[in-house]
Amino acid sequence: MSFMNNKWTRAAIPALLLHGSIGTVYCWSLFKGEISGATGIPKGTLEWAFSLAIFFLGMSAAFLGNFVEKDIKKASLLATICFVVGVVGTGIGVHLKSAVLILLFYGVVMGVGLGLGYLSPVKTLMLWFKDKKGLATGLAVAGFGAAKMVFSPVIEFLMGKFGVEITLYILAGIWFVMMFIAHLFLKKPDGWVESHEHLTIGQFFGRFKIFKDVKFIGIWLVFYINITCGLALISQEKQIYGVLGIASAVAILSTITGLLNAAGRLGYSSLGDKFKDRNTVYKIILISEIVMTAVALFSGAVSGKAGTVGMIIAVALLFVVNAGYGGGFSNLPTLLSDVYGMGKISSIHGIALSAWAFAGLSGNQAAQFILDKTGNNYQNILFFTGALYVIAIVVDFLLIRGKAEE
Repeated sequence: MSFMNNKWTRAAIPALLLHGSIGTVYCWSLFKGEISGATGIPKGTLEWAFSLAIFFLGMSAAFLGNFVEKDIKKASLLATICFVVGVVGTGIGVHLKSAVLILLFYGVVMGVGLGLGYLSPVKTLMLWFKDKKGLATGLAVAGFGAAKMVFSPVIEFLMGKFGVEITLYILAGIWFVMMFIAHLFLKKPDGWVESHEHLTIGQFFGRFKIFKDVKFIGIWLVFYINITCGLALISQEKQIYGVLGIASAVAILSTITGLLNAAGRLGYSSLGDKFKDRNTVYKIILISEIVMTAVALFSGAVSGKAGTVGMIIAVALLFVVNAGYGGGFSNLPTLLSDVYGMGKISSIHGIALSAWAFAGLSGNQAAQFILDKTGNNYQNILFFTGALYVIAIVVDFLLIRGKAEE
């Protein structure tokens, strides 16, 4: 197999470049304070930009999964265009001090690019790495998590030197180069032929009948809850560090949590290759999150009054949540492929990602609502996430078992 036509140059590297660009959506907590200061737009309003980005990511993946299935080259190019235009448009919105433009470009346009860019390399990786599907998807979505680790210090440096608007333009150029190179190299293995049948409207919407499958509902719910809880805490990371009195270490800690997010994606998915039932990985993730949330609650860790021990516990909680959050993403496509096969995995994976869309609307917004109603008491967010994690583990044991019917 030639150097230019192997699993690394045609799948792994393009996946890392694509996901390493679009994964920077999780750097929004670094942007929103600077944008608010530069434009006068309230942070609560700006929070919707991130929520909309995740919503349109999930919904574009759900409705365009079949498009990605048929032509990853067109999908990856469109992802590049939408994502970069979204970033540039956000910069223009900052310049004009327009909340509408920021919500439109960061939330809607960039969100569509996120969905297409997220799906494009996943099936390709699983086809190239047939015997190590968990490792393959871990490689792809590890880039999504690593983006925060790599770009957090870059963003902080650029904003300190040039301001938030110019920073967005510079980053748009960097991400365009990364994503366009990925688009040029991304390719499915020789000999793999996709079905190119034309779908009628009835057939298109008929794909959603998968929600009649109890096992799929269970997978969807567990995935949704894990993301909702993750977003509730990840969206408040910078502010929690402030409460703990370690705001000066934000850049370093954001880099570490980004690393753990990526490590969780690669580690948990690779672990899944060793289990007969990949759902075991979700059980491990949820139990670790429940335990750490309980410890943080009982110690008052995020109240800012628990001292050094509380600070360590709070940071450890964020580490565990970031790792479990990432692991939930990387384990999803391999679990679905085990249950439903590889034939239409991009389409089924896309439908499952609709959970991400709704979590994008509920996760950080729920956290902000709780803070607004309780005088910025971060402990109350833990009561919320802890309860949901318990519901998720119950759903996991009750619904995600046995063999589902495609």
